[in-house]
This record gives sequence, structure tokens and C-alpha cells, in this order.
Amino acid sequence: MSSLLVFPGQGAQQPGMLHRSLPEATVIEASEVLGEDVLLLDSAQALKSTRAVQLCLLIAGVAAARLLLQRGCTADYVAGLSIGAYPAAVVAGALRFSDALHLVSLRGELMQQAWPQGYGMTAIIGLDLATVEGLLSRVHSIETPVYLANINADNQVVIAGSDSAMKAVAELARGCGAGLAKRLAVSVPSHCPLLDEPAQVLAEAFAKVSLQVPTVGYLSGSRARPIRSVEALREDLAFNMCRLVDWRGTVQSAYERGVRLHIELPPGAVLTALARRVFEQGTVIAFDGARLDTLQALLREEGSRQP
Repeated sequence: MSSLLVFPGQGAQQPGMLHRSLPEATVIEASEVLGEDVLLLDSAQALKSTRAVQLCLLIAGVAAARLLLQRGCTADYVAGLSIGAYPAAVVAGALRFSDALHLVSLRGELMQQAWPQGYGMTAIIGLDLATVEGLLSRVHSIETPVYLANINADNQVVIAGSDSAMKAVAELARGCGAGLAKRLAVSVPSHCPLLDEPAQVLAEAFAKVSLQVPTVGYLSGSRARPIRSVEALREDLAFNMCRLVDWRGTVQSAYERGVRLHIELPPGAVLTALARRVFEQGTVIAFDGARLDTLQALLREEGSRQP
């Protein structure tokens, strides 16, 4: 049996998320590396910035994981949805926290500058993938770009594109019986070709950063399989902003590899709800709302079952 730590993506952010009981040392380290007080990034006003959101998710994820993985606790796999891949790579020992901070700062700026307004992401719940793809084909054009961005579950996907195109798809989806078609708190059209150019710029910055082979299994949220080589990891992180997220496949891949303990790092519990649809056996739990000693006991128990 194995354990998996997962890190949420943009949309999970919450005001005050860095002011919770997280290790102060990680927050201080982030402030020193960036040359700014990162505690100013998690206000409701500050979180309107893509850069602030992504940095907060990175810092919160790493801080909570450091708190969890002490006293001999270890995990077998990590995975992150979109920006969550960065704290996952840090926890896997593949990317230095200081480098991750600079790269994520740049990532957020590039994404926001590419499409400063009029674009974003919308979740559609209650329709199968084929139906949503059919609706996208009816709306998508050069003038009204819209793409499939995330496959979160069998009947839950996210689309990305222009506001007008997403609105048109949402109306069609409701007409087809979708239970929900909701605009997300994401101000950029992530995980689609609209971000190809900023991803290339980020890749150039990644070329100057030293990575290591992961010491913990790193599952790609785009490819839904483990990545072991440095170059493959570099490419996965740099280009995940413009690639489809197959989170359903990633969680399924982990389960098929024997994972029976799924812990979601802060903030929130969105990925926990998604994982429960896949985990027929085992434990699915979120860091938020759980006792730290309980989570650590679960990790030790799962580790003791290793053959």
C-alpha cells in the first residue's frame, strides 16, 4: 500500500491562507527569497492577482507538507493540479523551494499579462466528456476561443477561453441538462493553447534552474503517470500551464499503483471530494480540518504496510 500527497490548483485560494498555523520558518524563508512580505499576498484584494494566488498556493502547500512530513513521516507519491505541481516538485526533492518561488512569481506574471481581462475558466458538472466536447466544437472559433482545460471526474470538466465563448458553452450545457456551469475564480485561460507563448518564456527560465531526480514518486497532472527524469520534469512543470489537466486519470493512476492513503494539502478539500469517486478502498482526507497527529499516524500506518 502507498500514500499520496496532492496539492490544489488556482481557484482553491482563500483569504488569510498564509496566516493560519503554518510553520513560520517557511513564510519567513519565502519573504527573504522574494524580497517582500508574503503575508501581504493573501488578502482578498491581493488575491485578485494571479501572481499572488499562485505564490500563496506554493507557500501554503510547502509549509503544510513540511509540518506533516516530520517525526519520521514519509509519503510515496506527490501530485499537483496545475500550480500545485510546483509544491509537489519541492516536496519530492526535485525543485529547490527558492527556485520554485522565483519561477512561480514569473509564471503568475506571464499568465496574467498574456490575458489581462475578458478570459478565464468555467466548471461544468453533470455532463459527460463527449457531450462537452461537442458543445465546444459548436462555439469555438478564432473570435470566440474556448477549449477543454481540465478533466476532473467522469461528469466534471473545466473549460477555458474568452468570457463570451464560455458563456455560450455554459448556456448550451444547461440546455443539455448540466447541473452546474459556474465561472471559476481564475482570471486567465489556463491549460489550453492560449498560453503556449508564456509557457515557452517560462521554459527558457527553467533552462537556467537546476533540478534533481525526484526522491518521492512524482505523478504528472497532465500525463497522469510518474515522471522520473530531470528533463521530463522540467518540461512538465514549464508547460503545464498550457496543457490539459487529466486529474481524473492522475488519481486513477495513483490508485492503480496501490495508493490507499490520499491526503490533500491546504487550502481546502476540493481534490478530496474528487478522489472519493476513485478510491473504492483506503482513506481520503484533507489536511484542513484534520488533526496533525492523526494525519501523521495514517502516514506511518500506511508506510508500515509496505512489502
